Formats: sequence, structure tokens, C-alpha cells
Amino acid sequence: MQISLSVCKFEYLTVDILYDIIQLRQEIFIVEQNCPYLDADGNDKYASHLILHDTDNSIIGYARILPPDIPYTDFVSIGRVVCKKEKRGQGFGRQLMILAIMHCKELYPGVPIKIGAQSYLKRFYTSLGFNDTGTSYIEDGIPHIIMTMK
Repeated sequence: MQISLSVCKFEYLTVDILYDIIQLRQEIFIVEQNCPYLDADGNDKYASHLILHDTDNSIIGYARILPPDIPYTDFVSIGRVVCKKEKRGQGFGRQLMILAIMHCKELYPGVPIKIGAQSYLKRFYTSLGFNDTGTSYIEDGIPHIIMTMK
């Protein structure tokens, strides 16, 4: 399957693309994970948005890169990482994260990356080069861990 990636700042997202991003995030984070929370946390406007498209230009994956100090002091962050349910297990999540890491390093050279990962994905993020800091917490009823990459 041919895939493409687009990266853009919030102000350059079209209404249609923004709607598709929000819909995908709600499908997974709110409905599938049965987790009512405020997805529109105010940080999207500061983010670079990575959008993974398939051949018919449908969004199959998404992540956002937040600049240093939002939300972690002295770190850039990757968050809201999501892949359409029917596309999981095909390597798209890994590709998306590799591209997100590359973009972090291009946009903010020398700045380490910090993520708040759902705990069950620790092995996945470790395989990409993230290290467990030993800090765990519950967010919206879901166990998370803080992981970093230099």
C-alpha cells in the first residue's frame, strides 16, 4: 500500500483535515478506549501535525509534535499518536513514530524527546529508542509511563 505523510502547523490545517483528525482521535481515544476526556486540550495550536494518508488520501495515522516546554520543560514531545483500528498490525504506527522522531530532531535539534506513553505500549516505544524513566501515573483511568529519548 502506498502511503504519504503530510506535516503542517495548526494554522495550515484545512477544516476538513482538522475534522478528520479530531474524528480519528475521538474514535480511538474516547470511544474505543471508553475514556471520556477533553481531547481539545489547547495544545493543538502549538503543534506540528503529522498525518499519514493512504492512496485515497484517507487518514490512517496521526501524531502531533509539541515544541519544547509544552507540556514538558526542556523537552519536545510526541503525543496523540493514533492509527486507524483496521490498519493496525501493518507497521504504520512504527512508520509514523519513526517519522515523528525524525521531525522532532529536524525541528528541534539537540532537544530530547519526552512522551507520556500508555503503559501497555512500553515495549513498542522501547524498540524505537525510548527509555523508561520509572515514572508511572494514571491518566483518564489508563496507566501511563514517562519515557525519554536523547
